[in-house]
Amino acid sequence: MITITRLYQYPDQQKLSSWEQTVLESFKQKMTDRQRPFPCIPATIGFATNQLRYGFVGDPAVDSTIRDVAALLTAYTKQSRAYGRYTSLIIFFQISENAELSPSVENFEKIFWNHLERLNKYDEKEWPSDIPTDPHHPAWEYCFHGERYFMFCATPAHKNRMSRQFDSFMLAITPRWVLEQFNSSPKHAEKIKQQIRKRIDNYDQLTIHSALNSYGESDNFEWRQYFLRDDNSSLSKCPFHR
Repeated sequence: MITITRLYQYPDQQKLSSWEQTVLESFKQKMTDRQRPFPCIPATIGFATNQLRYGFVGDPAVDSTIRDVAALLTAYTKQSRAYGRYTSLIIFFQISENAELSPSVENFEKIFWNHLERLNKYDEKEWPSDIPTDPHHPAWEYCFHGERYFMFCATPAHKNRMSRQFDSFMLAITPRWVLEQFNSSPKHAEKIKQQIRKRIDNYDQLTIHSALNSYGESDNFEWRQYFLRDDNSSLSKCPFHR
């Protein structure tokens, strides 16, 4: 049975189903691999210090799953500041074996954007007044329950861009306040960013995607970083509409 509204921390395996234990263990291996370190250093710190929280839901193509994600993200938003400065919410999706879904990056991309748009309908709070509603504005980012979030998607279809590959469809959702604290020391943040880019070069079989940029820059659009394809192409227009 899929656990819906409970937020887990590692290790809670004894409380999880076999599928949930499997994906959480796979995630652990990715975060703790010393031979091939995962590029996002803050994420590995968040895992090592047990500041990440986890949720498990059903098939991303099923309507009820969106309500479950909304419940998890609402609960996380209310509690996140108590988890630590490296916290993120990791949501694992269980894809039905009989689902009529072609396991391609392009189809997962459609599901991701459809999911974000429909998730917005379950938001109990208004969109923050200081954040533009047009994703083609440099200051735009995804908001839910009054909080600003960076959305990261990984799929089992990615083969070349391994930094965006995972055994199940997965979202890593990071509050903007976490990223602001990380960037509060510019010199330290820049040093870590350079290390991250080096790790990406070693981790992926592709060059670093041109969409990767810094929030607030005039030529940056956050939505382009949420879902990176398995090549260097990208959508010309954001599919998200409020």
